[in-house]
Amino acid sequence: QVQLVESGGRLVQAGGSLSLSCAASGLIFSNYAMGWFRQAPGKEREFVAVNVGVGRNTYYADSVKGRFTISRDNAKNTLYLRMNTLKPDDSAVYYCAASLIISPVTMNQPHRYDYWGQGTQVTVSS
Repeated sequence: QVQLVESGGRLVQAGGSLSLSCAASGLIFSNYAMGWFRQAPGKEREFVAVNVGVGRNTYYADSVKGRFTISRDNAKNTLYLRMNTLKPDDSAVYYCAASLIISPVTMNQPHRYDYWGQGTQVTVSS
């Protein structure tokens, strides 16, 4: 049984930093592209970042590029998201997701991901 468990979400002030983690089990972690999505109330789930491909290339949404960093530790089966210079617009539930087959063309499409975590709440106060 595949499980993805996010942690690290909390209330933080604008301009602050936060690190999220996603612990994976039940899958061969190194075989999967791993991504972060977020969903704010009343909005669709939004792509944030992904670590994908043989070379473990990383891609980011324009809205977070330069502020967020996605990384992974295959030995620990864990995905990370370091978020700097947080803005109130970054407030959302953050989800990690795993995909066995993904490409730069499909990486931002939620339905392309096979497994999802339950999410962790990030709230950025102004």
